[in-house]
Amino acid sequence: MSKSFKEVFPTLKLDSDISELLNDAEVTKISANHEHDHIRIYLCAKRLIFKKNIWKLENAIEGQIFKGKNLKVTIIESYQLSEQYTPRSLMDVYRDSILDEINRHSVLEYNLLRTADMKFTDDYHMVMTLDETIIAKTRTNEIMEFLEKVVCERCGFNFHINVEYRQPEESKYRKNSEKQIQQEVENIISRTKFAIKDGHDETEEKPSEEKTDQGMFVANTTDSKAGMSNDTKSAGNPAKSVDKKSASAGKNEEKKFERKFEKKGEFRRKYDNDPDVIYGRGFEDEPIDIEKIDGPIGEVCIRGKVLNVDKREIRNEKTIMIFSLTDFTDTIVLKVFTRNEDVPELEKDISPGKFLKVKGVATIDKFDSDLTIGSIVGIKKTSDFTTIRMDNSADKRVELHCHTKMSDMDGVSDVKDIIKRAMKWGHKAIAITDHGDVQAFPDANHTVDDEFKVIYGVEAYLVDDTKDIVENSHNQSIDDNYVVFDLETTGFSPDVNKIIEIGAVKVTDGKIVDRFSTFVNPQVPIPFRIEQLTSIRDDMVIDAPVIEDILPEFMEFCQGCTMVAHNADFDMSFIKKNCELQGMECTPTIIDTVALARVLLPQLNRFKLDTVAKALNISLDHHHRAVDDAACTAEIFVKFIQMLHDRGVETLDAVNNMAKSSVNNIMKMPTYHAIILAACDQGRTNLYRLTSLAHIKYYNRRPRIPKSEFIKYRDGLLIGSACEAGELYRAILNGRPQEEITKLVNFYDYLEIQPLGNNAFMVRDEDSPIADNDDLIAINKRIVKLGEEFNKPVVATCDVHFLDPEDEIYRRIIMAGKGFKDADEQAPLYLRTTEEMLKEFEYLGSAKAEEVVVTNTNKIADMCERISPVRPDKCPPVILNSDDMLRDICYTKAHRMYGEELPSIVKERLDRELNSIISNGYAVMYIIAQKLVWKSNEDGYLVGSRGSVGSSFVATMSGVTEVNPLRAHYLCKYCKYSEFDSEEVLAYSGRGGCDMPDKICPKCGKPLTKEGFDIPFETFLGFKGNKEPDIDLNFSGEYQSKAHKYTEVIFGEGQTFKAGTIGTLADKTAFGYIKNYYEERGVRKRNCEIDRIVEGCVGVRRTTGQHPGGIVVLPMGEEINTFTPVQHPANDMTVDITTTHFDYHSIDHNLLKLDILGHDDPTMIRMLQDLTGMDPTQIPLDDKAVMSLFQNTSALGIEPEDIDGTPLGALGIPEFGTDFAMGMLIDTQPKEFSDLIRIAGLSHGTDVWLGNAQTLIEEGTATISTCICTRDDIMTYLISMGLESERAFKIMENVRKGMVAKGKCKDWPEWKEDMLAHGVPDWYIWSCEKIKYMFPKAHAAAYVMMAWRIAYCKVFYPLAYYAAYFSIRATGFSYELMCQGKERLEAYMADYKKRKDTLSKKEQDTFKDMRIVQEMYARGFEFEKLDIYTAHPNRFQIVHGRLMPSLNSIDGLGDNAAVNIAEAAKDGAFLSKDDFRDRTKTSKTVIDLMGDLGLFGDIPESNQLSLFDFGA
Repeated sequence: MSKSFKEVFPTLKLDSDISELLNDAEVTKISANHEHDHIRIYLCAKRLIFKKNIWKLENAIEGQIFKGKNLKVTIIESYQLSEQYTPRSLMDVYRDSILDEINRHSVLEYNLLRTADMKFTDDYHMVMTLDETIIAKTRTNEIMEFLEKVVCERCGFNFHINVEYRQPEESKYRKNSEKQIQQEVENIISRTKFAIKDGHDETEEKPSEEKTDQGMFVANTTDSKAGMSNDTKSAGNPAKSVDKKSASAGKNEEKKFERKFEKKGEFRRKYDNDPDVIYGRGFEDEPIDIEKIDGPIGEVCIRGKVLNVDKREIRNEKTIMIFSLTDFTDTIVLKVFTRNEDVPELEKDISPGKFLKVKGVATIDKFDSDLTIGSIVGIKKTSDFTTIRMDNSADKRVELHCHTKMSDMDGVSDVKDIIKRAMKWGHKAIAITDHGDVQAFPDANHTVDDEFKVIYGVEAYLVDDTKDIVENSHNQSIDDNYVVFDLETTGFSPDVNKIIEIGAVKVTDGKIVDRFSTFVNPQVPIPFRIEQLTSIRDDMVIDAPVIEDILPEFMEFCQGCTMVAHNADFDMSFIKKNCELQGMECTPTIIDTVALARVLLPQLNRFKLDTVAKALNISLDHHHRAVDDAACTAEIFVKFIQMLHDRGVETLDAVNNMAKSSVNNIMKMPTYHAIILAACDQGRTNLYRLTSLAHIKYYNRRPRIPKSEFIKYRDGLLIGSACEAGELYRAILNGRPQEEITKLVNFYDYLEIQPLGNNAFMVRDEDSPIADNDDLIAINKRIVKLGEEFNKPVVATCDVHFLDPEDEIYRRIIMAGKGFKDADEQAPLYLRTTEEMLKEFEYLGSAKAEEVVVTNTNKIADMCERISPVRPDKCPPVILNSDDMLRDICYTKAHRMYGEELPSIVKERLDRELNSIISNGYAVMYIIAQKLVWKSNEDGYLVGSRGSVGSSFVATMSGVTEVNPLRAHYLCKYCKYSEFDSEEVLAYSGRGGCDMPDKICPKCGKPLTKEGFDIPFETFLGFKGNKEPDIDLNFSGEYQSKAHKYTEVIFGEGQTFKAGTIGTLADKTAFGYIKNYYEERGVRKRNCEIDRIVEGCVGVRRTTGQHPGGIVVLPMGEEINTFTPVQHPANDMTVDITTTHFDYHSIDHNLLKLDILGHDDPTMIRMLQDLTGMDPTQIPLDDKAVMSLFQNTSALGIEPEDIDGTPLGALGIPEFGTDFAMGMLIDTQPKEFSDLIRIAGLSHGTDVWLGNAQTLIEEGTATISTCICTRDDIMTYLISMGLESERAFKIMENVRKGMVAKGKCKDWPEWKEDMLAHGVPDWYIWSCEKIKYMFPKAHAAAYVMMAWRIAYCKVFYPLAYYAAYFSIRATGFSYELMCQGKERLEAYMADYKKRKDTLSKKEQDTFKDMRIVQEMYARGFEFEKLDIYTAHPNRFQIVHGRLMPSLNSIDGLGDNAAVNIAEAAKDGAFLSKDDFRDRTKTSKTVIDLMGDLGLFGDIPESNQLSLFDFGA
């Protein structure tokens, strides 16, 4: 007696799809074998269940019902199918499942059946045609028996098979296979490591032996092949070539290696004379795959590529070398112990990129707790065993569809690697076509040589905005007669699927007047997924009329009416196809309510029928039933007609015009992929215009290019039909009418086809009309045929997303990280050789394959000129008379400062600089900076200079910087007396004028000012004006936006753009992606293997942004799109900021970039000026009390123990307030202002202080005055030692950029020799070789001047200082923790110190501010209780000699909430806490905290009055 499946297995948990298939299934019998380890379940179902689902079901039963038992479950299924099934229709839907099943039984029979041609003469008779081979004839009976068993026994049909044979066609590529194999062998030999050295190899060879370049002797062919097969890796990892010497080969070698033995306990690098052995002893073990080392399995032999190397010195003059080795199956860490003196020799061979063979012990490292290889027996050199594919074809293809890491988290290969590979293969060109952007172009341009061509393009998201809402309009009235209809079908393609239901209503004068509803017998089974969607079953349509009978009736019902449907393209495609099959004309006017909804309901993001119905309050009870959907669509359409009337639209032509040029409509329309290539420089500009429009105007989830815009800018562009997401492919796939396909083909310049594997996902998709590869082949053949018919070139492309097959892992992980469910089923989107592509398309025939792969791709490449993606010319902005203007400004100030007759040193410096600046075209840059600085100063904000601009005396005279770069001198601001050359002044050479003693003017008796910091101009512009200058300015953070806006006043609106940046996937993010990927799949990977995979994922584009202060200036008369496209940062359409699409570094040689940065120092000084009334520019730079802050705490009137042992008063002083900087102050013991400049230089450099200057000072080798602190020190010192000035400048530039330290300066050995010859000491050269980045002296001076002014206020205006500090620089201030008195504060500090190693970033910021508050308390100052009516939202105030905190100092109260409180307080007192909450919108949590702090006084909780509030 049978039972329902779910009754037999009630607890079994299955996927919803499988579960629904089993709703009507019954279990008829269950049996077991004698051993009870194999159960057979006999299943009878009314719906076909594909074999893959049967296997899933077996696994589920084994894993859930019989969990933990060694038991096999087999399901033997049978079917009671509907009358719609016949053997013919069964084979249509069940063929893939049959192939899957026979594949498990026999791969040979699977391949025979897969390539067989199966045709039915009627529903029950099939002719199967096989290739006439011996194998086919011997296996025919087995295949026939298998098919009869499936069709007859399992499905219950009568079925007859006749077998025929055909002559197999041999491909020309198979004929040439021997030649190709020989080429591959030659290629492998050419790149192996052990090439025979002419005259240097003393090894004697026997005449019968052949010595290969891999250093092995091949005695005979059999041995060679055996060796190769043993060392070859499985697919999916790089194939391995032979690297071992076979046993027989070892015996044949006549040269013997003598082994030297050492005493036990000696620590030697090498015990063997074998030149391949680099450590330990020789060995001949076979390597195993690293992935097989899954535990401490003892002694192993592995081989691989070195990824990274680290070393740690240990006791007894020994070193551990730690390196990662990968064989591309996995990665493992190895540890080698060696003597210190052997390390340099080992490092030559154990270095990244080298291939090694290692024998050691796999063990759990007791320090790292990870599996490593230790106790190394030996390390040997080995050859590169990875297979490098080469293109050996005489005539090579060109790839026209290639994505890079800039392709928005999709491509994973660097554009430079892609181009280098194409060049290596001998291809003449390659097209770069990232999704929607062109940001890889600059890097591509830097990679090519003069022979190779990069074709610059984009894979665009094309929107067809040329298509009308109303098709075939005759300008009817919108009150015309309409038939609103809907179809249900067996699938999505009118070419292969059938109509199963038609529902329609007729609308006249806005009312439904008639209905049409019928099922249609499709004469094929209804797929289960369609049954699920529509609830229409085979038994419901079996007695219905066929389409041949019902379609004429339906078309008569529609006679004289405009046809309306929701997504009309789909429904009308089935109507038109069936009319065509019946010879009926079908050219009605058609309205699509989806397109109409986009225009009339722009607030919606989706336009599915149920979404639109809900938006219009229309009920939809039985969605996906034709009659109900048609009625719903009719109601929607009636409302749309009324909305059209309301807009004054009365005709269908007017409906079409209404949608024209609607940006919002374009942003909601579907997108299709298309490849757009720039054929010339005009095309490049047009491509940039389209890219800008796509990002600035039409962006919605992706950058969209409307067809109308493309047509407008088509000049110089080629457009291709792209991939399966392209319009043409989709139209063919969805069975669109021939006239539509014709229109599409005519639109494109060339058509594109791709390998079958690229589109294999459609075969796996049950909803896709693609059943197997034959369907994919048919579409490609159709595209080729269309190319022939319309004379359009058809090109075969790879749609490259990664370089090699094994690189798919990187894209798989990124796709998984983005949430793609099919990430593990990566298409083979790698760059293929010509041979691989010819092989892929051999089904087209050899001649046609050659045409699409080679001839046509080269033809398209030849149509594209060699162009540069960035303009080569420099285009600075033009300001009329800027040269004369700059000269006048400078001389005016110079005469104002130094008198009518300028001192010779002033005039000489000014003339020299002006001549260099003006002759090199940089005057306009100075004028721009001058205008910005003057405007900021005029508005009350100082501006600090950055970089080396302070080296320029012209910058000082034009007001761009406060730093005076002349050497130290006295100057009288009254009588203009100056003193440059007295012995007293010359003693301060190299130091600052402010360090000199005070002096009275000998002419007028007034105090002299002390000027100059002795900074050479050449640091800024070079000796020949050949250094690209860069003027960076630090504006107040609160003034920065105004400064940015002022650039538009200077240059005109639309002439300035924010400098764009590109955000890519960083190491840590990639590491997280990879770790999550493997953890979700239950796979454990060692960190070193994750690190290897990280290298392939980093650099992938994630987003775009903007430089914090960079402004790119476009000269008047130029168009930005000739330089770069533009976009919004991060494609945020809600902001009005426009950035360059290219990273600004790519165009900084073309366009001027201004760095208008925001900084806290000018903001703080402005607040101090407001609080004190003092002029910050008049603060003396030689005050002893201020200087003492950097030496002790005396100026603050406190002792170190008062502030937790802090020995200096520098806390909270910019540049010097951190523990690191104070440590430098203690070590260097500065005495004067110039020392502070040098310390600022040290602190901002990389590897300038730690392990460098600090060591030299500690050893007494140098002092703060003689060690290298700023980049200028190097040039001036070397010139003083006699080196030629230009060479000194070049040495400075290479040292300060870290080129010397990184070993990237090829001239360093020569320069070093020259320095030694001129008496430069060894320690100075040693110091240069360590520096990775250096600060310019001018930058340090500007920073220290700002810091000094703030320090001055700390000493002389303490409350103002603390108010400004807490308002602007404090990042963790807490009213609750810090304003309740000194004792409470120090209790909290004690707690924080206990937890110092585990403090969060926020707590670290809080502790930093606590130290400043502690200092304030120690100096005797207190906080005023916060008054919610008078407190400022974000500024501390001085009230009654105390400090009142700002509102935003309350924990949890942000800036906006604080402003709301301040504004609400202006409207009067708060009646209660409820009133406070209502008026300020503050959260209950914050209100409760404020209450606990006593900030509300005695106001009640609520406004409500109690009876007890009234007195008698």
